Amino acid sequence: MGKNIQLDSHGRLRHFLSIEGLNRTLLTEILDTAENFVSVGNRAAKKVPLLRGKTIANLFFEPSTRTRTTFDLAEKRLSADVLNININTSATTKGETLLDTLQNLTAMQIDLFVVRHSASGAAHFIAQHVPDSVSVINAGDGRHAHPTQAMLDMFTIRKHKEDFTRLRFAIVGDVLHSRVARSQIHALNMLGCPEVRVIGPHTLSPSHVEDLGVHFTTNMEAGLDGVDVIIMLRLQNERMSGALLPSKGEYFHYYGLTEQRLKRAAADAIVMHPGPMNRGVEIESAVADSGHSVILQQVTNGIAVRMAVLSMAMQQSNPEGA
Repeated sequence: MGKNIQLDSHGRLRHFLSIEGLNRTLLTEILDTAENFVSVGNRAAKKVPLLRGKTIANLFFEPSTRTRTTFDLAEKRLSADVLNININTSATTKGETLLDTLQNLTAMQIDLFVVRHSASGAAHFIAQHVPDSVSVINAGDGRHAHPTQAMLDMFTIRKHKEDFTRLRFAIVGDVLHSRVARSQIHALNMLGCPEVRVIGPHTLSPSHVEDLGVHFTTNMEAGLDGVDVIIMLRLQNERMSGALLPSKGEYFHYYGLTEQRLKRAAADAIVMHPGPMNRGVEIESAVADSGHSVILQQVTNGIAVRMAVLSMAMQQSNPEGA
């Protein structure tokens, strides 16, 4: 078995590229470390000096609001110097390759890259071409992985439910195009969740989806029976090719989360969505704004979790006074 590029020689996190290849102990360490950072957001001065003197470059080759903003906040709260590269106006539009861009930025003595790219494997490629002193965090690559989103979801779940080994989950929607869903499934299985259900039409589900360690059904009502956590997915219209859906209205008819359908779940079930939500397509506003919804908490928790991953990748995971 080859060397795990995500870990250093001591088994500590160096890059965070995917949930695959890690283990329950390391995932739990990320969650525990994030707990240390939650209080930072409640302070008058929302900063700790852990990454003072370090320079982080955010390379977003795809549009992003929540992920980019929360990474930016997390980096600044750790006192890092932050460089946001506008790829649309960068030299890549003039013919410079990804490797050229990387080498030029590395020459500026960047300590860590946060990368979002439309090509699956882009973050791994970059991690293979940086010096040993540089770390890379995957902020979403193609249909492959979005590991920090999965971990902020796990953190939010743990805040409400604590023990993953007693929970039943339903992931609903466009799993075929969702890098978030893949990372969530790997994380849930690694944390010992006994049952993960995937609900959606065949056209939006990967072939042999059960090989991921889930139960698949096209029946929304049956799939929601008794579940403790419902994770709704956004329709990935920008990644679809061809007519995979008759209409958004028909999709909501069969797979939209309504108050009536929510009654099939456990009485204390929580509802999640990685965002951005399409109200009236994936989820009814009454559900999104209900007491069952923890969607805004996911956004808040994203800052602490990304602070944890950044600090661990830079091997600085004990905030002073946090």
